[in-house]
Amino acid sequence: METKNIKPLEDFDWEAFESDSASIATKAEDEKAYEKTLNNVNDNEVVDGTVSSINDREVVVNIGYKSEGIIPRSEFRYNPELQVGDTVEVYIENQEDKKGQLILSHKKARAARSWDRVNAALDNNEIVKGFVKCRTKGGMIVDVFGIEAFLPGSQIDVKPIRDYDTFVGKTMEFKIVKINQEFRNVVVSHKALIEAELEAQKKEIISKLEKGQILEGTVKNITSYGVFIDLGGVDGLIHITDLSWGRVSDPNEVVKLDEKINVVILDFDDEKKRIALGLKQLTPHPWDALDQELKVGDKVKGKVVVMADYGAFVEIAPGVEGLIHVSEMSWSAHLHSAQDFLKVGDEVEAVILTLDRNERKMSLGIKQLKEDPWEKIEEKYPVGSQHKAKVRNFTNFGVFVEIEEGVDGLIHISDLSWTKKVKHPSEFTKLGAEIDVQVLDIDKENRRLSLGHKQLTENPWDKFADKFATDSIHRGKVKEVLDKGSVITLLDEGIEGFATPKHLVKEDGTQAQLGDELDFKVIEFNKDTQRIILSHSRTYEEAQREARKAKKAAAPRKEAAPTIQNKAAGTTLGDLDALAALKADLENNNK
Repeated sequence: METKNIKPLEDFDWEAFESDSASIATKAEDEKAYEKTLNNVNDNEVVDGTVSSINDREVVVNIGYKSEGIIPRSEFRYNPELQVGDTVEVYIENQEDKKGQLILSHKKARAARSWDRVNAALDNNEIVKGFVKCRTKGGMIVDVFGIEAFLPGSQIDVKPIRDYDTFVGKTMEFKIVKINQEFRNVVVSHKALIEAELEAQKKEIISKLEKGQILEGTVKNITSYGVFIDLGGVDGLIHITDLSWGRVSDPNEVVKLDEKINVVILDFDDEKKRIALGLKQLTPHPWDALDQELKVGDKVKGKVVVMADYGAFVEIAPGVEGLIHVSEMSWSAHLHSAQDFLKVGDEVEAVILTLDRNERKMSLGIKQLKEDPWEKIEEKYPVGSQHKAKVRNFTNFGVFVEIEEGVDGLIHISDLSWTKKVKHPSEFTKLGAEIDVQVLDIDKENRRLSLGHKQLTENPWDKFADKFATDSIHRGKVKEVLDKGSVITLLDEGIEGFATPKHLVKEDGTQAQLGDELDFKVIEFNKDTQRIILSHSRTYEEAQREARKAKKAAAPRKEAAPTIQNKAAGTTLGDLDALAALKADLENNNK
């Protein structure tokens, strides 16, 4: 390495340098003069500074101190319009760090003054700027003066927002609408600013409205009960019933969001600013276009649109409906609910029963498409004919059955069985069961048949008269015990008789119990009333009587006692001997 010869200054005052008195004095004067040009600042203080430079990562701020402070650009993201020369508030964290750098924070400066500024903005109805940081449940988080405020989803805009993410990262103007001092919560609204601008427009628009006026609007929102239309600064509602002459279950079937449509003004309220709109009113009523040749008795086709317990509404043309009452769905008398026959969406053919064009009402029937079974009831079900029927219902006095749809009959409880004593029909059969019947009588006017079941078999009581003659004995079983006696089943034929308690006494003196099998004697038989009176006690009582008679007949006869004459004279020794002999004879006879 090449070295250079450096010559010392010839006029340098070495003595002054060695004493350093002159240089120290000069240095102190310079520092004093420099300090006068700087601001006096303290740590943890908020001051105003001027932006001296900006890059992608940092903002350099001059507060008039001996060094400039550097602040991260992210602390100014709420203000994308920041420029060099702008005045900003900063918080002095440290006048000098280890590197001698001035440490500043804009975020902390905003936070230090933010609460006072937020409250002042609310009191003064001031419009503030905020930075939308992120989405949250039910709305957005907005940075206002360094405070995280809540922006509800309903307060973003006057129209419903379908994509919240489009607002994240934007700086917008807001109005502070609520502050919770205790929890230091702030709620802001952007919608309030828009509404204030629209209010004047609404007044002007409503002042020009007239009933029957046709306007163009945009579908703003669709609900289950109707559609909101933006008429250019003011909203109106088309109720679901005014969307179409036909029934509408979902408004989305008629209109789409953001679709432009023509509507007619039906009514409006100046005070509440409510506007009722109609869409179907722009087209003729379907009843007016209904075929004039259509009349009662004609057949029509349609689709079931609404179901109720009492009937079904069938749409035979858009906006033209007829009611099929449940009683007109079947000839059967067992009609409970219309849902048993039809459901929504069914395509049906029906007959017009009534037609009122003025009232715009129509009643229909589907059972009329089939022949009324009662028209030729005598031919199809003559008296004496036998058929199969279905058990539909029970009463205390009999069973209601259905031979075919619309043809019902009653089997009286006395016509169920020749031999069984049926207390209730449910003991004999069950609901839904099939039962054989014979037609006994026809009541065409009341649409009822009298039916019998036992008539299908021969009356066994004709032969029972001989078999169960009075005094005949049969084996029987106690089927049921009642207060006045017991029901006895005679095992050889299965028919039933009755025995009173005194005729149920066994030979040992005990009473017959339920389930006992004993011999019974018939003491009464009545074919007409089908009644048999039985007795168990009679089966052994007569034998007992016969046994007593036989025993009495077998016993020896007693000799007649001699007559003792009462004489006036006193008793002699001979008389006493005769009496003693008579006593002995009597004792021997008794033995």
